[in-house]
Amino acid sequence: METLAQSVSTIAPTTTPAATIPLVCALAGNGTWLAYALATAAVLLVALCIARYARHSASPGSLYTYAAMILPPWLSATVAWSLLLAYVATGSSVIGGFYHYANLLLHDATGHVFSTALLATLVTAVSIWIAYRDVKISARLMLWIEAASVTVIVIVVALVLFRHGWHLDSEQLHLHRMTGSGLRLGLVLALFSFVGFESATTLGSEARNPLHTIPRAVILSALLAGVFFIVCAYAEVLGFHTAGQDLGASQAPMHVLAQVGGVPVLGLLIDIGALVSLFAGTLACITAAARVLLLMAHNGLAHDSLRNTHAQNQTPSRAVIITGIAALAPAAVLAARGASGLDVYGWLGSLATYGFIVAYALVCIALPRYLRDHGVFRAGAQIIPWLAATAMLLALVGNLYPVPEGPYGKLPYIYLAYLTAGLLWFAFHSRNKKRLL
Repeated sequence: METLAQSVSTIAPTTTPAATIPLVCALAGNGTWLAYALATAAVLLVALCIARYARHSASPGSLYTYAAMILPPWLSATVAWSLLLAYVATGSSVIGGFYHYANLLLHDATGHVFSTALLATLVTAVSIWIAYRDVKISARLMLWIEAASVTVIVIVVALVLFRHGWHLDSEQLHLHRMTGSGLRLGLVLALFSFVGFESATTLGSEARNPLHTIPRAVILSALLAGVFFIVCAYAEVLGFHTAGQDLGASQAPMHVLAQVGGVPVLGLLIDIGALVSLFAGTLACITAAARVLLLMAHNGLAHDSLRNTHAQNQTPSRAVIITGIAALAPAAVLAARGASGLDVYGWLGSLATYGFIVAYALVCIALPRYLRDHGVFRAGAQIIPWLAATAMLLALVGNLYPVPEGPYGKLPYIYLAYLTAGLLWFAFHSRNKKRLL
């Protein structure tokens, strides 16, 4: 249970019904449940691949560690740069979500809203301080808060479904007015809901019976989260049909859903739980990004000064500060320009997903070679890795052409430009290293 809790708490399932599903609905409409069903199938394929690595290795590394063992240097560099962007952009995304929900609660309590840029800076500064000082926040406390929030969401969802009766929502069942373009874009954000499902692998030998419990935790977290998200997606769209409102334009979807279920007070509790989850997500992303940057520096992909750790705290202090500032910058700039917290959450969450998609795909491609090196390759063992990699790459390519309109259409090209710059740095550094040798 403790190992499973690591992955589940990193996914932060509370934030999906409160913030992600409305954004997916704005794109996929009545196909929101289908976007989550497809995302669940794709993530389960990736989970099966990561579980195979974890059955033979208990090293407490990220996906970059798996990739570096098998892939050529330039491909492992692609995984490293992709993961770095993914964690930093996820941090920016949840900062946007944090200041949105903080202002919702502050407005309810005081009648006033506060500067979004100030709230973004505040949550980032606190997260950087905690990561820099290595202050231990009780994982057990955060897990109980997350579990309580999910329980409240399940109660609200059950009440909405009960009030609707035992007949299906025909508009959702027949995907009424759903477009292929909307489904493609919605799928990327749906995949964002699962980010962190593989984090049980970071426990390494700290876990009890790691070669057995970690693979099970990775697969179960993906499966349980997928079922939860699909049911929530269906119930939220149904609830808003009942209320006669647009889920994709809602600023506080769980408030509306709680009213439809006849328990409006539960909407407030869910918003509080979402705020806590978003703060924990900001801290987790800065911590993870700093570790990836530290490992990149050790492998020559980043400046040597980032290899240093704090003399007393033993944390990658410089990497923590740099990744924290990198996470804050886009969120604060967009906030200062008037972007809503949910827009920031959606845009930067989609950008982060492209990094995760590429990292997941390359790790899956490397699995057959990994199994051969460990002498456990069997006939047909390459089928699931290739299916998983294909699913990830189709999700990426499907958003490159035809080009979507609006901000979401620019995100894949921002990612590709960033990755090109990272690989050029890798090539330049490799050439200089050869000259010195």
